[in-house]
Amino acid sequence: MESRVGPGAREAVFAQLADAGRAEQVAQRLTDGIVLGVLDPGERLPSEPELARRFGVALITVREGLGILREAGLVETRRGREGGSFVVHDDADHRTILTARLRALAQVELSDMAVYFGAILAGLAERAAERASDADAERLGAWLDAADFSTAAGARTNQGGFFLELAVLSQSARLVREQIRLQAEFGPLLLLGLDDESERADAAAADRRIVAAVAAHRPIDARAAAGELVAALAARLLAAKARVERGGGIDAH
Repeated sequence: MESRVGPGAREAVFAQLADAGRAEQVAQRLTDGIVLGVLDPGERLPSEPELARRFGVALITVREGLGILREAGLVETRRGREGGSFVVHDDADHRTILTARLRALAQVELSDMAVYFGAILAGLAERAAERASDADAERLGAWLDAADFSTAAGARTNQGGFFLELAVLSQSARLVREQIRLQAEFGPLLLLGLDDESERADAAAADRRIVAAVAAHRPIDARAAAGELVAALAARLLAAKARVERGGGIDAH
């Protein structure tokens, strides 16, 4: 399946790491890109030197990080002229990884991350409504109209893409960088709730409310709509955390 993402989503995956020198961070960032659907099944990752440059880490750190992904069954390495590291798609493995991450984080940590994510996104939406031109708002609406929310994987990819498209319209380089960082760190968990069809429809409707507020230059309405969207996604995430704590999986059904 070919994913439809803007350049911002891929930038989020390959943004420089805050604490260079840790192979686990390299592995986590790439894992998040795979789980979110930003990195497609069968896709060849950038070369090891290119990954080292993008992440701002040593070459040996990248190699160790890719080794972690190979052990997890998320990438495979092929030799030869057409070789490299390629994404392996296995949804069961992805669910196992996310379940393990939910177990490792306390509910208060998840709540705190969601509050911060919501605050940044609300600020982005408010500034976008203040600063975006009519043409910018029209392009954002057209982008959303073309986005596919019919499947869980498509919805996660496109919802993350929408966040980043909105961030660009804020015209704040600092806020864009922070949204990219947060999305790489927290996005795969926050978007877990999009597995359910009705929840995907709710998220798409919330996105349309944000677009309408941006187009009408109503910053207060844009901020409110963004906050409500993240609050709804966070509630579903915390429900998944509760299911995991009871010994179940992250799925509601």
